[in-house]
Amino acid sequence: MANLEQKCRNEISDEVKTVIVTGASKGIGRITAEVFARHEYNVLINSNRSEKEGITLFDSLKKEGFSVRHFKADVSKRTEVDAMMRFCVNEFGTINVLVNNAGICQEKLFTDITDEDWEEMLNINLKSSFYCTQESLKYMIPQKKGKIINVSSIWGMVGASCEAHYSAAKAGMIGLTKALAKELGPSNIQVNCIAPGIVQTDMLSSYTQEQLNILQEDTPLRRLGNPMDIAMSIFFLASHHADFITGQIISPNGGFVI
Repeated sequence: MANLEQKCRNEISDEVKTVIVTGASKGIGRITAEVFARHEYNVLINSNRSEKEGITLFDSLKKEGFSVRHFKADVSKRTEVDAMMRFCVNEFGTINVLVNNAGICQEKLFTDITDEDWEEMLNINLKSSFYCTQESLKYMIPQKKGKIINVSSIWGMVGASCEAHYSAAKAGMIGLTKALAKELGPSNIQVNCIAPGIVQTDMLSSYTQEQLNILQEDTPLRRLGNPMDIAMSIFFLASHHADFITGQIISPNGGFVI
């Protein structure tokens, strides 16, 4: 028992780690950034279209004494991603954890989806993960450690009617996760995916209360998720407790998809 206790203590590092959370101004991203900050990580808060909300979060956490920075970047553009990564390393010295959370959604009949709709959806939800991951690996691979957590969706697992382009982008994140886990394993970098179920964020703003009630009834736990449910799953995958977990799709969904 003494050896086990010593092993557990040794596994808890005193090193201050750095995390980048994309799309961190609202919803899941915002709560995720707060969770990491309150666990004494250096946190880079990324926002773009919701820059005001991102700055508000930064100001709030900084006033509480947490180690945070804010960087506005369109993560679907490589030049802006590169600038964000360099800023993070200049401020904090390295990158230990990347949370690819930035995303948008849209409900539309497949036959009505335009070229612009398709490109925007894949650019923001999938290409951003490609750019952010590729740029972060410039720092993770040399240090032979890192955690990458991609935020997908249950619709990437099972598909959603009237959200074909969203489902395709989120399914792409799942495929990217599995492929990178195999490729980056020898570099001691774990790549995993969180696929949330129905979560109470701005993405549900177009739903009526009746629709939300139906979704809740269809969830075995009889409630919708909240951002903290997802943030804590992300934090677990970033922790030392998940060092032997890679290439996995973890879906906190209350039993909505089993």
